[in-house]
Amino acid sequence: MPDYGHNLLFGTVLMPSAGQAEDAVASAKAADRAGLDLVSVPDHPYRPGLLDAWTVLSFIAASTSRVRVFPNVASLPLRPPALLARAAAGLDRLSGGRVELGIGAGAYWDSIAADGGPRRTPGEAVRATREAVEVIRALWTQGGSVHVDGEHYRLDGASSGPAPAHPVGIWIGAIGPRMLDLTGSVADGWLPSVPHVPPGRLAAGHRIIDEAAVRAGRPPEAVRRLYNLSPGPGGFPEGPPGAWPEQLAALALEHGTSAFLLPVQQPRLLELFAAEVAPATRELVSAARRSGTDTASGDRPRPSAEEAGSDLPHGRGGSLPERLPVRATPDDRVRRSAERLWDESTRPTGPAVDPDRRYARSAQEPARNLVAAHDRLRSDLDRLRHVVRQVLEDGADPGGARSGIQKLSVRRNSWALGAYCASYCQVTTLHHTREDQDLFPHLRRSEPLLAPVLDRLAEEHHAVRGVIDRLDRALVAFIGDGSGRDGLQAAVDLLADALLSHLAYEERELIEPMARFGTGW
Repeated sequence: MPDYGHNLLFGTVLMPSAGQAEDAVASAKAADRAGLDLVSVPDHPYRPGLLDAWTVLSFIAASTSRVRVFPNVASLPLRPPALLARAAAGLDRLSGGRVELGIGAGAYWDSIAADGGPRRTPGEAVRATREAVEVIRALWTQGGSVHVDGEHYRLDGASSGPAPAHPVGIWIGAIGPRMLDLTGSVADGWLPSVPHVPPGRLAAGHRIIDEAAVRAGRPPEAVRRLYNLSPGPGGFPEGPPGAWPEQLAALALEHGTSAFLLPVQQPRLLELFAAEVAPATRELVSAARRSGTDTASGDRPRPSAEEAGSDLPHGRGGSLPERLPVRATPDDRVRRSAERLWDESTRPTGPAVDPDRRYARSAQEPARNLVAAHDRLRSDLDRLRHVVRQVLEDGADPGGARSGIQKLSVRRNSWALGAYCASYCQVTTLHHTREDQDLFPHLRRSEPLLAPVLDRLAEEHHAVRGVIDRLDRALVAFIGDGSGRDGLQAAVDLLADALLSHLAYEERELIEPMARFGTGW
């Protein structure tokens, strides 16, 4: 199967336990801070041990700022599609365009029937899902009354609206051939789960979806391929998290899977998924795409859904252009150091942005990825500052430590700081290097008027690297003989001031050009 060329998304599946009602929201906030793209919750209205999915999603959307939220997946037999359409549209408007819609034909029929829902045969479930998609899309289209004369769902002059804030994707959790055929015909995404569709069965599902899409006059790339993971023995991915990126990248390049959702009970695993697994997977896939080959076939990848279907109406593979919802993170103006690396008042600005310009959702992804990468740098910088503060407090008087055990503890903490600092500084430098070598030349070619901004950003990269070198020297001195305490704190404070100011400036100037011109890779 091919690589469909979609941008990779990473997210989580959170269990909204009624007994620990706050846990799912706390984990969603952590996912938002960590830079994940998607947060989902399962929808089992008949289980009193779980909170209502839409209630939890609404609370999560109100408690976060950037992640997209969706039910994984909404149970259509207990969610009338007219109400589901309006609930999703309303939450999308309130959240600033951060809602997607996962739907399922139904399962656990005894429980559904016990709650007053219909008990459907497989054929009826497929037909009902097709009608539900028709109802939802009709009600999202502004203007006039809506008539749907269905076997399971009927609209008799219903007023359409409200329309969502952005083109909400409809992702179907399909397993059987008829439901897969329906997914290829009408859906925006396929959302299987590892226990029901293990990796070895993905190719057969993709084939049915692709053939159905072509028969319906759509490019196969119109259907995003998502995957609910199930790590551990007998599941996927296999092995420790360090072994996951290669497995996920192989699915992206060989099967076209482009969104990976991790069921999480441990916040640390969620942070690891965001900070290490996601960027490593993206880099592997980006490197393969830059080389122009698909690891499975040796052929060039297919064009992306946006390239192949950008002129298609929503619901047939394309996406309606919209105003750019991605926003720069503001500079909080808090300064910890008396030293200044540059005069912020002399920063140039780029050409004025057309306020009426619209951007396809796919075009917004590079800008979203920039903010997500910066958010990870900000989050890890907070952690670095915390670790430095801990080490300085623990080793307040290393020469006067009362015992060899205390001395060893101080030294071990310092070594841990050294390892973490080295990792963070390397990531920051690599991020800036890639911008200097790839992104900035591409934007310079695409928009020559951006040259002064790009020159200034490159200068600031150089200045930040100088602070990183200073931090490294101070750290070596501190770990070596306990000297350089003031230098270590001063270097961390200056790095925080400079980097946070720089990231805010870069986002402010580059979010729109990146949405307009892409990244060049």
